[in-house]
Amino acid sequence: MPSTEPDGRRPLKSRDFPVFIGLATWLADHNATPNAISFLSIVFGGFAGLALAATAHVTGWAWHACWLFAALAIQLRLVANLLDGMVAVEGGRGGPTGDLWNEAPDRVADAAVFIGAGYAAGSHPALGFAAALVAVFVAYVRALGASLGAGQIFIGPQAKQQRMAVMTATCVLLTIYPARLIDAVPPGFFIMLALAVVIVGGLVTAVRRLKTVAEFLRRKEVSPRTKEVETAP
Repeated sequence: MPSTEPDGRRPLKSRDFPVFIGLATWLADHNATPNAISFLSIVFGGFAGLALAATAHVTGWAWHACWLFAALAIQLRLVANLLDGMVAVEGGRGGPTGDLWNEAPDRVADAAVFIGAGYAAGSHPALGFAAALVAVFVAYVRALGASLGAGQIFIGPQAKQQRMAVMTATCVLLTIYPARLIDAVPPGFFIMLALAVVIVGGLVTAVRRLKTVAEFLRRKEVSPRTKEVETAP
């Protein structure tokens, strides 16, 4: 459904967490700009992608460390996404290019994470590029709906938070994956499964959002005609 936030932002319970409120207030008080925080999401997304790709080239403790670092970087990317809006809106530091910076870095960060996952140990690049493409398309449908007057539609099952949750959970699993299970179930199975979930879930999400936009446009078309009938002499 369209966002219930008055400013069209994604509804997030984490905005009410004291730790994030305090951090956003501190950043605003120290003249941090929302655009700079948005740029950090690209940095963290890039670090996550590099760590994921590095798992194909290291072994032992370094292999596990790369998965852990990727999980942390993905979550830091989400924190940056959260704080840029809080500093802009609650902190009153929004600017004329805020909407641009709110969207563009997200698309780069998504692509970095998924393309990196495509080059991870046991994975396949085609899956990574496909997941990146689907993620961009899902975001495009949301923006399309907003441009047509349907509002920001954040329904899932694979919106940004869910996509990143799937990738984070997979990275945490592989961080602690026991060596004795590698021969039975190769670790690459899990990262490819995660990418498959993102791709299939993303396509379902895009279809659901397109249907919501289509329903809005149909209601919009019927409404003026109904008013004409009601006002006719």
